[in-house]
Amino acid sequence: MKRIGVLTSGGDAPGMNAAIRAVVRHSIFNGVEVYGIKKGYQGLINADFVKMDLGSVGDIIHRGGTILRTARSEEFKTEEGIAKAIKNLNDYGIEGLVVIGGDGSFRGAYELSKRGIAAIGVPGTIDNDIPYTEYTIGFDTAVNTVVEAVNKIRDTATSHERTFIVEVMGRESGNIALYAGVASGAENILVPEIPYDINEVCKKIMNGYKRGKLHSIIILAEGAGHSFDVGKKIHEITGLETRIIVLGHVQRGGTPTAFDRIMASRMGAKAVELLIKGETAKMVGYSKGEIVITDLEKIKEKKKTFNMELYELANILSI
Repeated sequence: MKRIGVLTSGGDAPGMNAAIRAVVRHSIFNGVEVYGIKKGYQGLINADFVKMDLGSVGDIIHRGGTILRTARSEEFKTEEGIAKAIKNLNDYGIEGLVVIGGDGSFRGAYELSKRGIAAIGVPGTIDNDIPYTEYTIGFDTAVNTVVEAVNKIRDTATSHERTFIVEVMGRESGNIALYAGVASGAENILVPEIPYDINEVCKKIMNGYKRGKLHSIIILAEGAGHSFDVGKKIHEITGLETRIIVLGHVQRGGTPTAFDRIMASRMGAKAVELLIKGETAKMVGYSKGEIVITDLEKIKEKKKTFNMELYELANILSI
């Protein structure tokens, strides 16, 4: 393999730049030319390619977001769009592709691989909802962003003896809420995977106040209900003053943690190694401290299992 491409697709995640850097520099080290594809799959269709060198990825490992930018492409979901993308790749002599993104991005990579373009997926999403990998790039940073925010919210919550609902990202995945909730000692963690009884939530809050707690923190994944509706119900049942904080896209940004930078670097390098060896339709993952490889076909057929053990521990520790 003499020339490969790299793109970021879907939602941005802290650490994507570290993965891009690893792809570019590992490729050049092995005598392989590398092209950056801007704006994801739409960039493939528009031939928005730029040749990258060592300096192209200098001073980016600590930056959030993605220097290649990202976008969603409805056109790429059509046969005509895929055909345009493949023609552009062939015109540029790009034989392999590293796709950094989530499950939708991997479906695109799999479609390309079926049509003769070698493609390797690198999981980059703050939701940590990709199976066959313990962590995805950006998740650790997003969790730490939430924990830092909750630490600050606790100060004012204690001062005013208030209940705070902190809404975090996660329409279908409650992983950010779960991990941030455990790390910040939240009294309640509400996630889309587990049904909850608002009366039980209120009971736990009141039990805390009865034993002298001055505040209560509830971490709510956006897919588990509208935070303002939940806050209104809690106020109606308990009579307690309730405030809502919606963290929103602040969770996507910021300097990636050391963990995300190191994992992204290892994943990006391994993706290049796989392409050089002639592999395709694979995903690079992380398990028990090691880099693991999984067929992309398996990724699209399975949903990641929710960590019930950690969720149950959270309930025990928050009594």
